[in-house]
Amino acid sequence: MTRIDFYILATDGADSRLRVACRIAQKAVQRRHHVFVNTADEGDANRLDDLLWTFSQGSFIPHVVAGRGLPADGEEPVVIGAGSSNGASDPPTEAGERWDVMINLAPDVPGFFSRYARVAEIVDADPDRRSQGRLRYRYYQERGYKLETHSL
Repeated sequence: MTRIDFYILATDGADSRLRVACRIAQKAVQRRHHVFVNTADEGDANRLDDLLWTFSQGSFIPHVVAGRGLPADGEEPVVIGAGSSNGASDPPTEAGERWDVMINLAPDVPGFFSRYARVAEIVDADPDRRSQGRLRYRYYQERGYKLETHSL
């Protein structure tokens, strides 16, 4: 069964959430996991794409944005999907079970979350996003998923 980790931020804003997503992705890649990052829209996907090149001095996380003409063939340890909460940009399936971690930056629970061994939900201090995070937490909880909460 999928393990769900909620990362609760004391600050608000997309930049905070994206930086935490970079840290989680970096840690997962260092442990040889393959990561799908589910973003709310193209804007978040573009900002995350840029940030993965520069967020930490001396580090680069190999990645690709799904649908940009580059194949998501399992070679890249991180794939970014844009507008995925409704399934519009599902994660790559060619790699099968190699894609074992999902970072959800979308406001809703994606229908494909149970494909992953672990899901990271990042919730910042913005009241609307905090409320959306609570709804996602309740969704998982009501279905019996193991939940962990991390305050950052």
